[in-house]
Amino acid sequence: MAVHFTTLEIGAALLGQLHTIDGMYREHKNPLFDFIQRQGRERHNLDSLAVERDDVRGMLKLLRSGRAIWYAPDQDYGAKQSIFVPLFGIQAATVTATTKFARLGKALVVPFTQERLADSSGYRLVVHPPLEDFPGETEEADCIRINQWVEGVLRDCPEQYLWAHRRFKSRPPGEPKLYAKRG
Repeated sequence: MAVHFTTLEIGAALLGQLHTIDGMYREHKNPLFDFIQRQGRERHNLDSLAVERDDVRGMLKLLRSGRAIWYAPDQDYGAKQSIFVPLFGIQAATVTATTKFARLGKALVVPFTQERLADSSGYRLVVHPPLEDFPGETEEADCIRINQWVEGVLRDCPEQYLWAHRRFKSRPPGEPKLYAKRG
């Protein structure tokens, strides 16, 4: 489990040198860019696969076979696939898929982070211990726990996060939008 830092590609490449890891991705609308992105993600480990994020069955099959998958639960995929729990004190649509993947895929959730070093000397990859007792009693408790972890890693290096993702795009019923309409 990771977050969308600006260093996500280098983090996945570093991790791929240590362990086979497949990566979730969204097919890009531009076929050339999609080819470059996919090749870039698969080239660091000849056994790795780029798994389309909508291929839930394929991902569960890979998890059940013991493979590792790069997954980031820190994007707003809409209220339909999420529940609203706090992130930095603001209700954020948080995907419940992490709980489902861990439960149905019989998988550990192993967080990792990577950061660009301030002195420009390189990068630091940290593989954190697996989340204990995960999944928990409820999806809500799991989502709160994940958002607390996300908050912690974002506080460590907020300047390296892809804030352009509009993390608070979906709003709970009756709450105003937080972003200006794109025009």
